[in-house]
Amino acid sequence: MAGEVLQLRGVGVRREGATLLRDVTWTVNENERWVVVGPNGAGKTTLLQIAAAMLHPTEGSVEILEEELGRTDVFELRPRIGIASSAVAAKVPDGEKVIDLVLTASYAIVGRWQEEYDSLDVSRAAGLLDALGCAELMGRTFGTLSEGERKRVQIARALMPDPELLLLDEPAAGLDLGGREDLVGRLSRLADDPAAPTMVMVTHHVEEVPEGFTHALLLRGGEVVAQGKVDEVFTVEHLSHCFGLPLSVERQNGRWYARAAG
Repeated sequence: MAGEVLQLRGVGVRREGATLLRDVTWTVNENERWVVVGPNGAGKTTLLQIAAAMLHPTEGSVEILEEELGRTDVFELRPRIGIASSAVAAKVPDGEKVIDLVLTASYAIVGRWQEEYDSLDVSRAAGLLDALGCAELMGRTFGTLSEGERKRVQIARALMPDPELLLLDEPAAGLDLGGREDLVGRLSRLADDPAAPTMVMVTHHVEEVPEGFTHALLLRGGEVVAQGKVDEVFTVEHLSHCFGLPLSVERQNGRWYARAAG
C-alpha cells in the first residue's frame, strides 16, 4: 500500500467567529493526484494552507509527510512541499529574473541575494522551465510576464526542490482559453509522470481538471460533500449539491464538463 502523504482527522478551522472548515477527514496517499473542487468560500484555500503547513487547525489532527502539525518543525517540513499560488506570486519582486525565481526555491526564499548555486541547480531549473514551455523566459523579469507565463514559472519553481507533495492553488485562474488549455495539458503530462510528486490541485471548475488526476474532494461551506475516485465523485448528484444548483455533467476525451441543467 502506498504511504500516506496527508492525513487529516476531524479537522476544523474557525477564525473571528466564522467556521472555515468543519470535521474534515481526508487521506492522500503517495502518487495520487487529487483535485479539490467547490464554490467560492467553500474552504478550499484554507484546506490547502493546512496541507502546506502554513496554517494549524483549530481542532482535529494533521499529519503531513508523516510529521504531525504542532509536534514538528514546520520550517524543516515546508521545503518538502512545493506550492504554487497567488499568495506566493504576490511576494515576487517584479524585477526578479525568472531563472533566479526558480533557483531560490532551493532555499525556500523569494528574491535572490548572495546564495551560491552550482551548475546542477542551474541545469535543473532550466530543465523544469523548458518542460513547462518557459525556456525562452529565463532571462526575463517576472514583472514582464503574462498571466499564463507566470503560472507556468510558478509551477517550475514549486518543483525545483524536488518536493514530495505538490500543491496547486487555482493554477488556471485568470487565464484565457488558450492559456488554460496549454496549462491543463502540461499538468496532465505531469500527472502521468511516475517520477512526479503526489499532487493536490484546487479549482472552482471541473473543466480545469487535467486528465490523469485520480481522486477528487468536493467542499461546500467548509464541509466535505464527497471524496474518492474522480469517476465516483464527479456525478450529477454530488456536483449539483456542491454548487447548489441542478447541473448536467459529462466527460469527453478524459476531460470533465458541467453546465446548469435545463
